[in-house]
Amino acid sequence: MNITFSKIAMPATGAVVLGVADGSRLNPTAAKLDKRAKGAITRAMKDANFTGKRDKTLTILVPAGTRLSRLVLLGLGDIKTLDNAGAERLGAIAYDAVAGDASAAIVLDGVGCGLAAYVAGGARLKSYRFTKYRTRDDKDSQPKLKALLVQCDSAADARKLYDGVAAIVDGIFLTRDLVTEPANFIYPESFVARAKDLTKDGVKVEALDEAAMTKLGMGSLLSVGQGSERESQMLVMRWNGAKDKNAAPLAIVGKGVCFDTGGISLKTPPGMWDMKWDMAGAGIVVGLMRALARRKAKVNIVGICGLVENMPDGKAMRPGDVVTSMSGQTIEVLNTDAEGRLVLADAMWYAQERFKPRAVIDLATLTGAIIMALAEHYAGLFSNNDELSDRLIAAGKSVGERLWRFPMGDEYDRDIKSPIADMKNIGGGKAGSITAAQFLQRFVKKDVPWAHLDIAGVVWSDKGTSLAAGGATGYGVRLLNRLVADYYEEA
Repeated sequence: MNITFSKIAMPATGAVVLGVADGSRLNPTAAKLDKRAKGAITRAMKDANFTGKRDKTLTILVPAGTRLSRLVLLGLGDIKTLDNAGAERLGAIAYDAVAGDASAAIVLDGVGCGLAAYVAGGARLKSYRFTKYRTRDDKDSQPKLKALLVQCDSAADARKLYDGVAAIVDGIFLTRDLVTEPANFIYPESFVARAKDLTKDGVKVEALDEAAMTKLGMGSLLSVGQGSERESQMLVMRWNGAKDKNAAPLAIVGKGVCFDTGGISLKTPPGMWDMKWDMAGAGIVVGLMRALARRKAKVNIVGICGLVENMPDGKAMRPGDVVTSMSGQTIEVLNTDAEGRLVLADAMWYAQERFKPRAVIDLATLTGAIIMALAEHYAGLFSNNDELSDRLIAAGKSVGERLWRFPMGDEYDRDIKSPIADMKNIGGGKAGSITAAQFLQRFVKKDVPWAHLDIAGVVWSDKGTSLAAGGATGYGVRLLNRLVADYYEEA
């Protein structure tokens, strides 16, 4: 969808979304149109009890006295309290209202250029569809909108600000693409190939194969993929946007289980097809790197993705096996379906050993227990550092990607003690998300701020979200971009 900006000049034809502030008082542009329509707008508002309440809409088809095909009144609420996340949501609502038209305009009289840029971004986010493998489309059910004009008080400034917003949307779309792709098209080596496209944006991309990881002692990660015909990979992406290119980076680590059968601890068939998106953590990391690179973020950041397939085979890891991680710690594997933590253990240790980061954040669709606790409304947050936790929660709140922090402690850590190894990979059946986090914490070096985001419930939505029509949500890219912008990026 092509998005352009212009100063306010009500279009004479086509579909128009007209912002109306709370209180039902029309802005000057709307008042002129209402006069032309001989009061049709104010009458419709009165009859429908439409007062400009935020997120509410009122559609007037072929309004009298105009040549418009439709006029959609969009409630802006109190503009003084409208933030970027709210503006994005308004853009998504506007898109839904006119998606059946070939072109449309959004008129935002009285809305600042920054908010207008986010309205445009929200519209583009909601426009995403994954139709790559369809050979026949139901044209009546597919959006037709190809061109969107956003009119606001300072179009040039809005256009400039939108460039940064568009970079974030680009990253989210890349994440959604990777997460949506079926596992016969996205597997460790093809995931790496897709990530190498980031070199066009200035990101340095490399990958370690199984031989290199064996040499480094990554027995934990490699054990997960040993039952697959696909070779495991460790993807390393670097963006050095800070003035001091040697300054310690922020490390973002993603779980990349490109398909998870559960291994020998085989999952039940219903819903197993969803396990193509068990690599969503890695998908978020790649999307974030694109967003930061395209907006030229002034920060040093390294993205690490442990990429494997967890398959049952004669060579597959067995329940009861003991594996040795890169850190030297040994792990008794009681359940081969608790594999993501085995991947992250070596990926996190590698990130710390090689890059000496200022902080480590990992993202993983790690436990079903987090979905039972939080459903699709929050991601789980686990951390050894209050400041990092507070920053993540604030960033998530500002973009509408919420986090809920869970407790950690020795009482939970005792649940993963093993009688024959340094630890076992599952606890005793209770507090599964917490014991998984306790496992990961054993691979965090002393004094390194660390946070684990369990995103199992938020990366995919069959029914859709306010910014996604359905499927992969792209959760996490906006959150981490905001974290970087607010706390780690140079002014």
